[in-house]
Amino acid sequence: MQLVMSTIPKKIKALHLPTATLPVLFFFVFLTSSAQDNSPYSRFGIGDLTPTSHNLNRAMGGISAAFGDPVTVNFNNPASYAYFQGLKEPKSKKLISGRALFDVGIDLESRSLLQTTPVKKFKAGNALFSYIQLGVPLKKNWGLSFGLRPLSRISYNLYRNERLKDPLTGLPIDSASTTFTGDGGLYLVSLGSGFDIFNKQEKRKAYMEEKLSFGINAGYLFGRNDYSSRRRLINDTVDYQQGNFETRTNLHDFYFTAGLMYKMPVDTFKKISLSLGAYGHLGQNINATQDILRETYTFDDALGDVRLDSVSDKTNIKGVVKLPASFTFGFALQKPVVMIKDRKEAGWLFGVDFTMNKWDNYRFYGQKDSVKSNWEIKAGGQITPIPTKSYFSQISYRAGFFYGPEYIQVGNKMNRIGASFGMGLPIALNRNAPNQFTIINLAFEYMKRGNDSNKLKENLFRFSLGFSFSDLWFGKRKYD
Repeated sequence: MQLVMSTIPKKIKALHLPTATLPVLFFFVFLTSSAQDNSPYSRFGIGDLTPTSHNLNRAMGGISAAFGDPVTVNFNNPASYAYFQGLKEPKSKKLISGRALFDVGIDLESRSLLQTTPVKKFKAGNALFSYIQLGVPLKKNWGLSFGLRPLSRISYNLYRNERLKDPLTGLPIDSASTTFTGDGGLYLVSLGSGFDIFNKQEKRKAYMEEKLSFGINAGYLFGRNDYSSRRRLINDTVDYQQGNFETRTNLHDFYFTAGLMYKMPVDTFKKISLSLGAYGHLGQNINATQDILRETYTFDDALGDVRLDSVSDKTNIKGVVKLPASFTFGFALQKPVVMIKDRKEAGWLFGVDFTMNKWDNYRFYGQKDSVKSNWEIKAGGQITPIPTKSYFSQISYRAGFFYGPEYIQVGNKMNRIGASFGMGLPIALNRNAPNQFTIINLAFEYMKRGNDSNKLKENLFRFSLGFSFSDLWFGKRKYD
């Protein structure tokens, strides 16, 4: 079996001021949502799992369980929404100002597929929509978030040429050519809220704050998968009709996740804090409808594939896809840039996440698949230099790594290992609006999946570009 080479180059124009930036971003969101690559392993389970974290977190290996930030929407752990900045009037406690956030990201991928027997190499390029998220503070220590992101992707195109043999004599009789294609994926539109269960703060310093927050995301999961096998028999004397064996499934149902986060000071002199976090979801049944098609067809240069006869055509078959439970636990140590004894010290963050996924419980219309329960460990951090007049001292520098067995298991066990690094580039877009704050988040990831014991290995390089826009809302204007 061989891969059909698929390379789709994408070009991105330079981004300028907000008035020009947002239309360009939305153009690429819709452009990249329909892009395809060529990943044979996406045939199994729910497909290739897309990156689950915000661009900022992915630059740190993907850590997110204990990460809360006032200018970033950490949609993995909804408890982090309690960190959105909301200021209350001291007497009435009415919300008088809040920093609204708008995050959007795209990914550019370069994938190398290495076939071990016989040895061959194929490449595929891709541009994909990553996430779009809005975060708003409702009150101090209470936030709301709304967004859309992909969860998985199915995209492959393979062919196989083979010689058929007589079952009695074992002698070759005819040749056959089969093309296997797959397309689709899952998306999640979600609405979530996170708030403090309790909050203890001394001298109004965030680094001396002790807080416990809880959050929940309620979303609607939807998507489809379309698997097709087109078979053609080749004979010198008999003309066989070509056959198409196709199964299309649409999935749609509600989907819930929840999270907790606890933050406490561990060194008030050096302003170091420790955060503990956890998020996840129980196994959930997703409603689905399925169409099963068996037909003969012919190819026309003008019309493409044209049906000749329907052998079997079953539509709207109702069923259930059981998605497994998943849980992530982690911690993060953090120190901001602070003044200690008349000198400034750089800020830093370091964290570790551990994820467990119960893919043994996955079922597709009651059937098992070539998937296996797996785990993953992620570690990473960030350094924030002491700010000076140099722009490079304003940049946050990030790095991390991740490792764990792949959830898809076809034949031998397949591991996944990768490393990442990135930067947060602050940008001043409008001098007349000092409350506007924008960060361009860059992430570079390199991942290897499989080894020489697997029939197919994958090397993936991903460049992620994210924009975090924020501005103060609800503020009362004063006139002299």
